[in-house]
Amino acid sequence: MLAEKLMQDDAKNIVPAVLDAAKAGDMTAARLILDRISPVRRGRPVYLELPSVKTAADISAAMATLITAMASGDVTPDEAATAASVLELRRKALETEELEQRLQALEKGRDR
Repeated sequence: MLAEKLMQDDAKNIVPAVLDAAKAGDMTAARLILDRISPVRRGRPVYLELPSVKTAADISAAMATLITAMASGDVTPDEAATAASVLELRRKALETEELEQRLQALEKGRDR
């Protein structure tokens, strides 16, 4: 926290100095500025034609499509793992929704 405070106090002087150094050809200063303005992107957009995911069966179909895309080289194993984790989150959401509906049905039946 102390280091952050010290940097904040001197930021008005440091930023112009780094900008001037970059303009003068200091590649380290230029890299520092560019890394802050436009950081290196992690990952890339992945375009897959996945089926609509509204049921557990749909998730199974989407996973099969994802595995096929990975096997054919359309997506990397890391990209497939990331997409699979998103599908797993969707599966959990569907499971929670289904449990809530079952609980509500049970409570309605008990109220009768």
